[in-house]
Amino acid sequence: MAPDTQMKAPGQPAPHQTNYQDRLFTQLAAAGGAAEVEFGKLAKKSGNSAVTAFAGRMVDNHSAANARLKSLAETNKIPLPEGLDEEHERKRTELEKLDGAKFDLAYISGQITDHQKTVQLLEWEIGSGQDADLQHFASETLPTVLEHLQLARDIKADLASQAIAGATSAPTKK
Repeated sequence: MAPDTQMKAPGQPAPHQTNYQDRLFTQLAAAGGAAEVEFGKLAKKSGNSAVTAFAGRMVDNHSAANARLKSLAETNKIPLPEGLDEEHERKRTELEKLDGAKFDLAYISGQITDHQKTVQLLEWEIGSGQDADLQHFASETLPTVLEHLQLARDIKADLASQAIAGATSAPTKK
């Protein structure tokens, strides 16, 4: 049992409480979801239509998922983090300093990393969680996150192709 397990009697957990995995999953997923919305809003400044379309989709999809997760957290009395955590705050600061192709590449690369982590987190909840509603949420959310991951990978490949094409077509100085 986790150290914060509420007890009905010594050695007997109180009924209807989430386990440690459910609480940790909910808090990590909420922090990641909030960051996706924040970064998506920031990425709307991109001049690349694929990046801005992806960013808009992140804001829409993650806002909806965040609202559903918040409702589940309230039902289970799981406190959610306020604002961005330290890691995501650092990423936002880095992104705010960039623009153009450097911004696009940094944003999309970060999206790939974040979505890979989210896939692992969702799979962990599906396998280790005890709350059926949270497991159901994770199961329903996983295909969308995998789709986001593939979209981000495709956009990164396009950005790399554009960078290579731009580098090879630039005149060389002799």
